[in-house]
Amino acid sequence: MAEYSWEARSPLRKAFAPGRIGLASGDAGIAMAEISDFSLVQVMARRGQVANVAKAAKKAWGALPPERPAAVVGKGATLIWTGPDQFFVLSAGSVPDPVPPLAAIFGGTASLSDQSGGRCLIQLSGTRARDALAKVSSIDLHDAVFPIGAAAATSIDHTGVNLWRGPDAANGSSVYSLLVFTSFADSLWHTLADAAAEYGVEATRTPLS
Repeated sequence: MAEYSWEARSPLRKAFAPGRIGLASGDAGIAMAEISDFSLVQVMARRGQVANVAKAAKKAWGALPPERPAAVVGKGATLIWTGPDQFFVLSAGSVPDPVPPLAAIFGGTASLSDQSGGRCLIQLSGTRARDALAKVSSIDLHDAVFPIGAAAATSIDHTGVNLWRGPDAANGSSVYSLLVFTSFADSLWHTLADAAAEYGVEATRTPLS
């Protein structure tokens, strides 16, 4: 019998190159990173179980799942709204099967689906991150409309994404995260890099923390 060795590979292995993109002089206005080593599970409350799912999430992460487009940072996980009575659980660390631990948390109250290998996570931050995103997104990203914790299921260059704003970076700049299907990751990366090039981009790959 043939033996197979499975190794996780970056969905951006063709598009990603570390270092400076676009404007070469001065400080980079944008940091653009592929976020690696994460687990992502879709949680869908079963009929009549919404309250029990919320109670289980609160017990596990100290945070209630968002009931509207939002991203809630809990203890060890971020809960991201994906639709009525459903959300992603995003946590650090890539494991072979992240579903069983969540099955123990939710019991029979929710249906679970591992999305870790099917999504690419890209993060933009820096003083010009909002300006770059505004070129390619129809979402109003002004602080008054899209504050920390805001989220949206939207599209960028005809590509569906889950977009949310996380806690600000240490220097006070905004941080935006985008989840996209891996088959569209290369295209989205190039679109974002082109939109950000005039501000100077520092491209990195870093594990989810």
